[in-house]
Amino acid sequence: MKRILFASSETHPLIKTGGLADVAGSLPIALTGLGQDVRVIMPNYHDIKNCEPGRYLCTVRVNNCDVNLLETRLPESDVTVWLVDYPPFFGQPGNPYNDENGNPWPDIGDRFALFCRIVVEVAMNRAYLDWKPDVVHCNDWQTGLVPALLSLEDNRPSTVFTIHNMAYQGVFPSSTYTLLNLPGQLWHQDGLEYHGMLSFIKGGLSYSDRITTVSPTYAQEIQTPEFGYGLEGLLGHRQHELSGIINGIDLQVWNPETDQKIAQTYNSKTVAKKALNKTALQARLGLPVSAEIPMFGLIGRLVDQKGVDLVLSCLKEMARMPLQFALLGSGDTSIQVRLQDFARLYPEKISITIGYDENLAHQIEAGADMFLMPSRFEPCGLNQMYSQRYGTLPIVRKTGGLADTVVDALPQTLADGSATGFVFNDAVPGALMETIKRGLVLHANKQLWQKLQRNAMSKDFSWENSANQYLTLYHEI
Repeated sequence: MKRILFASSETHPLIKTGGLADVAGSLPIALTGLGQDVRVIMPNYHDIKNCEPGRYLCTVRVNNCDVNLLETRLPESDVTVWLVDYPPFFGQPGNPYNDENGNPWPDIGDRFALFCRIVVEVAMNRAYLDWKPDVVHCNDWQTGLVPALLSLEDNRPSTVFTIHNMAYQGVFPSSTYTLLNLPGQLWHQDGLEYHGMLSFIKGGLSYSDRITTVSPTYAQEIQTPEFGYGLEGLLGHRQHELSGIINGIDLQVWNPETDQKIAQTYNSKTVAKKALNKTALQARLGLPVSAEIPMFGLIGRLVDQKGVDLVLSCLKEMARMPLQFALLGSGDTSIQVRLQDFARLYPEKISITIGYDENLAHQIEAGADMFLMPSRFEPCGLNQMYSQRYGTLPIVRKTGGLADTVVDALPQTLADGSATGFVFNDAVPGALMETIKRGLVLHANKQLWQKLQRNAMSKDFSWENSANQYLTLYHEI
C-alpha cells in the first residue's frame, strides 16, 4: 500500500473552476478503491461547500505565519481532505484565482507559495499528523513550488507533477522571489528562474521525479513550440520522465442506463430507444420533431481553443442540409452574438442556449446523433467520452486527448469493430465540413450506425482504469 498526498488548488464538489477539480475529486477515490492510503490537501477557501466543516487538527508555522490544518472528507467517500486554513489569504469570497467580481487575486503568488510550504511540512511529517507520504502528487502551477522545496530535503517522498493545461504557468516578476522569501539555491535557470522571472510551473517540471499530463498525445504536443508555451525545451529534455494518462469520467453521473435527467434510459442493447431522447430534446428546444433527422450537439466554452470559429464558418452550409444543431455554452460575447443570429435566421435548424444547464447537457448528450468537438487544443477533454458512453458519435480534431479517445470510422476500423467516431486533422472549416458529411453518409446506414454506437458505448473510460496507470507510476518511482 502506498501513502499518497494529493495536492490540488481545487477539488470537486468542494470548489471547482475546471477539469483539475474533477480529477482531484475522482482519482483519490479510485486509488482508495485500489487499497491505497490517499489524503487530499487544498486551501480552505471561503466558498467551499458540500462537505462537513473542517475539524481542527493543528497549527503549523511557516514563513512567520501561523497556519491551521483542518480535516474533513470527500463527500460519499472515505478520502480524508486536509484544508490549509489561513483566513488572510483564503478567507474572502470568490474562487481560487479570482475575487467575487472576477478580478485575479493581487496576492495570488503569496497564497499558493504559502500553500506549497504547508504541503512540504505535511510531506516531511513536520505537521504533527504522524503520517508521512511515499508520494506527493502535485497538480498544475499552484503546487509547482512543492517539488522544488522538497528537493532541498533529506529523506523526502517521491514527487509526481501533473500538467492539466500548459497555458497556465504562474509566472511572476523576479522581485516576487525575494518577497516570498524563497531559498536562494533554487534561483537559477535550471530552477525557478524563467527569463528573469519566477515561474511556479518550472518548479514542478524541473524538480519532480516524474511528470504526467492528461493524455499521451498532449504529452507529445507540449514538447513542441505550438503547445509548450516556452517550456518545450525543458519538457523535451525530461521526455523520459514524462508520460500521459487519460482522465477518467464519472460513470455514475454519465450513464444512459440510469440517467434521471434524460427522457428515456437505454443501453447498448436497447440503443434504438435513444431516438426518444432526440424527440424530447427537439420538443424542449422548439425544433421540428422528427426521430429521423440527424442531430448534432455541442456543449462547451465558446472560445477559440474549442474551435467554435470553425463551427461558425460551417453553419451556413449546415443550415442548407437535412440536419439539426443544438448548442449549449457561454464565452466570447462576439461568438455568442453570431451564434444567436444564426438561430434567428434558421429557427427550424439551429438552437442556441447561452449559459450552462446540467439537465440540458445530459439531454443533448443523449439526444444528439453526433457531437462536435473541433478543438484547436484539448489536453484531455471529457465531452467526447460522455458522448461515446451515450452512443453519440463524436466529431473531433486530432489533438490531445481527443486523438487518444476517439477512433476514426475508416474501412479498416469499421471492419475490426474499433471505430467510435470521426476524426479530422487540420483546424480549417473545410476539414470539419467534410467530416460532418462523412458522418451523415454513415448515419444513413441504420445497421452500420448502431454497430458504431455499440462500439462507442462499450469503451472503458472509468477512473479505475486511470488509477491503475497512476499506481504503476508510483511503484516505478
